[in-house]
Amino acid sequence: MTAALVEPELSEEDMPSWDYLLSTWQELDVPEGWRAEIDEGLITLVPPPDDGHNFIAARVDRALLKALPDDWDVYQTLGLYIYRQERLFVPDLVVVPKKLIAERARKKEKAPLAAAEAALAVEITSKSNASHDRSSKLSAYASGAVPLYLLIDRYDEGGPSVTLFSEPRNGMYRTGLRKPFGEPVPLPEPFNTELDTSEFIA
Repeated sequence: MTAALVEPELSEEDMPSWDYLLSTWQELDVPEGWRAEIDEGLITLVPPPDDGHNFIAARVDRALLKALPDDWDVYQTLGLYIYRQERLFVPDLVVVPKKLIAERARKKEKAPLAAAEAALAVEITSKSNASHDRSSKLSAYASGAVPLYLLIDRYDEGGPSVTLFSEPRNGMYRTGLRKPFGEPVPLPEPFNTELDTSEFIA
């Protein structure tokens, strides 16, 4: 899966400001199924994922919704702003309080959500972005104080795996629990359940 770059119409000497990038991001008419993210001063367009990716996303989405209290929801197109790094990512899945999104919808807010508002961000690797999910997004979500980052790595060199990162502090997660596909992954509050990975397809 290849990402396309939307480069601001500025000279090479001028780095685009965050306000400019955010304004451009908000005004983009992104094709259905695509996502627009901001990373290292560029807006990146991420194409729709493959069926294996979608199958896993559907399994995780269903499991999270079953486990969550009614005042939480799971979203697939919600932008998270990491203010310390001036980055904006759209996780494959993100868990956020229902009330927060309802308020934003009533106000017709276009601004991305502060990353710390999320309870969990989920990324499912594709062949072309696996290293990005393992490093850049890992660092970004930790810096943004996302309490839990679930990395579903279909291309892990040690075999397909799921790693739950937790306890973000000083831009790093202090804890990482890795399980191979097929083994359950314990999820703490607000989930209090185990994620069944037996159906995951690499």
